[in-house]
Formats: sequence, structure tokens, C-alpha cells
Amino acid sequence: MLAVDTGLVEEWLSEFKTLPEASISSYATNLKDKSALISSLYRVIQEPQSELLEPVCHQLFEFYRSGEKQLLRFTLQFLPELMWCYLAVSASRDLQSSGCIEALLLGVYNLEIVDKEGHSKVLSFTIPSLSKPSVYHEPSSIGSMALTEGALSQHGLSRVVYSGPHPQREMLTAQNRFEVLTFLLLCYNAALSYMPAISLQSLCQICSRICVCGYPRQQVRKYKGVNSRIPVSSEFMVQMLTGIYYAFYNGEWDLARKAMDDILYRAQLELYPEPLLVANAIKASLPQGAMKSSKEGTKCIQVEITPTSSRISRNAVTSMSIRGHRWKRHEQAENGNDATEIGNFIIPEISVTNVSGEKTGNGEKSRALAENDAQHIQGVQETATDPRTDSKCMPEIRRQKSVRKMMEDGINSSGRVQF
Repeated sequence: MLAVDTGLVEEWLSEFKTLPEASISSYATNLKDKSALISSLYRVIQEPQSELLEPVCHQLFEFYRSGEKQLLRFTLQFLPELMWCYLAVSASRDLQSSGCIEALLLGVYNLEIVDKEGHSKVLSFTIPSLSKPSVYHEPSSIGSMALTEGALSQHGLSRVVYSGPHPQREMLTAQNRFEVLTFLLLCYNAALSYMPAISLQSLCQICSRICVCGYPRQQVRKYKGVNSRIPVSSEFMVQMLTGIYYAFYNGEWDLARKAMDDILYRAQLELYPEPLLVANAIKASLPQGAMKSSKEGTKCIQVEITPTSSRISRNAVTSMSIRGHRWKRHEQAENGNDATEIGNFIIPEISVTNVSGEKTGNGEKSRALAENDAQHIQGVQETATDPRTDSKCMPEIRRQKSVRKMMEDGINSSGRVQF
């Protein structure tokens, strides 16, 4: 560690001890803007053998229990790096050098599981219903949902999941280690919107390191220092994915993509269903090639806007709309029948034989032709009087008249039908 970093950290340690009570609020507000100090504190935490590590951990714990929100968030931003340092030291079985880090993690955990009166907290989480729209989905995009009796009985009911009460811990063991770390990462994710970029970068990096250390992918990532495998739980990996999903859209696209791939790689090796489900869901929802740069600032998620009330009322299905729909269908059916009758205008046949097929005399032929012609002319006139078909049937009427005239001329000249 450089001498400049040592000087900044020592000044920070001494400054808070002499700070009056009335100046704590303004001090906490200005503390988050001291980027050089924050970088120096990260370097102190990354060196377990540093002499400044123990006073730094003590100071961070004092910040956390002071009750000032700005100081509490200042401590929370170092939580991912503290977890990695503790897990790395635990994997190397050098527990003595991680005593101050373990004490800080246990102190934060024991403060978070109780309220101000000292009673155990019970956290509640409301699971959203897929039948109602949210900022993440629209029911119309999911598909048709069967309105069964059971579905209707559950409609509008919100399902609440409870977490806690959590027991207090005096030390971290192999049995309770990830129970404590998972809860701490849950507290960190609750304050993600207040975390600076350096904290999100640290989160992505430690998630990637935890998942690949001791596996063949470590050689691909070129991670050094810890070569043994670090055990993780399924719940802890889900909490890691929660923070990484936020980092995707807040300036750390490249690091978040690498961390998610490494978590997916480890989840496949461990056969953990929950992180596999969450990681694949995040991967499927990411825009393809839309966010290349990791330094473009805060991103937004594009969602479909729920239609307004006026749009819903205009398209609502009512008894009047159903009745009008039936009328339209009835009118269309009538128009179709009329069009069929017009299109199928049939030319009457002129028969020169009787029903039995026997030939008749010339007088009978003339009478039969005259009757057929009269019926045919009457049908043509009735059809032509329809204004809808008047213009369409004029060529057909002229053709029928010409046929009749030719037939009459043939009968008068020779007494026989000529073709």
C-alpha cells in the first residue's frame, strides 16, 4: 500500500474521533464524495496483513451503529469486498488474519436482525400476481390464462413470503456462514440505488472470483491468489444475481455480463435450480447488442405501457357492442345472398322435346316456344327492375333478346328451329 493511502486513512480515522455531535450529519453527507479516501480504504481491506485493517473495520462498525443513514450506506458499500476477503482467508484456513473482518460482518448482521427496540425483525416480501400488470411484464404478453374457478378465487389475492426471525450469531462457522452472508447481501441489495460505481464493480468482480476459483475457468479469467474452491449456497448465488442484474443497467455492463456467465457456469456444476432459473431468465431478458459500452451511465428497461382507462372503455365488450356485431354479420349475410343471386343469373333453356323425349308438331313447338319466351321475358323484366342489378344485367338482357329474335326468325321462315 502506498504512503499516500496510509496518510489518507490515518487522517480519516483521527477526524471522526474528534468530530462533535452536531457536525456528524454534514460530515456524513460530504464523506461519499471523497473518492480518493474510498479507493484507499479498498486497498486496506484487500491486504489482510495490513496494520490499518483492524482500526478501519472498527471505524466502519461505528459508522453503521451510529444511526446516521449516510454513514450506514458508507459502510455497506464495502460489504462485497469484505465478504470476499473473509471467504478467501477461510479457504486458505488462515482464520486468525480475518478476525476483525468476521467481527465486522457479525456486528452488521446482529444489528440488522433486530429493530430499534431490540425485537427480532420479520421481513415480508409480496410476490406479484402475473394476472396484474407491473413494470416488468404485461399479462397480454404471457398468453391466454384460463379463467377456472380456482384461478378466479385466487385473483386479486397477494401472496406474502416472510423471512425471519433470524437468530443472533456470536461467531461464523461452516454451518451458519452462508446463512449470515446471504442475509448481509440481502441488506446490501436493499440499498443498491445508493451504491457508487466502485462498489458495483467490486460486487461483479468478487461474484466472478467466488464462482470460478478452483475450477478450470480460473485459468481463463487469469485470477491469482486463491486456488482452492470456495463453497457457496444456492440462496447466496441468487442474491449475487440480484445485485448483478442492477449493475447491468447502471454502467457496469461488461463486468456484470462476465459475472453472470461465471455464476451460470458454477450453478451448472453444482446443479442448483434456483440460480440456474434466475440467471437464464436474466440472460433471456437482456437486450441483444443494444448496450455495448459499460460507461454510459444509468440504463433503463423498456416495458410496455399499460393502456389508459379511456382506451379500455372504448374497446370494452358490452351488450350493445355484441348486438351491433350481430347486426353487421346479418347484413353481410344478406348482401352475400343478393350477390350470389345476381352472379348466378341463369338463361332459361328452350326445350324442343317433351318430357318423354318424343318429337312434337310444328304448332306445339310454336306454342311451347312462345310460352317459354313469355316466361323468360317476364323474369328478365323483374330482374331488371331491381336498381341494384339494373346496370349489371343490361348486357345479359340484350343477349337474351337477340337469341329470342333469332329463334322467331328461324321459326317463321321455315317452320323449323334452326341453329
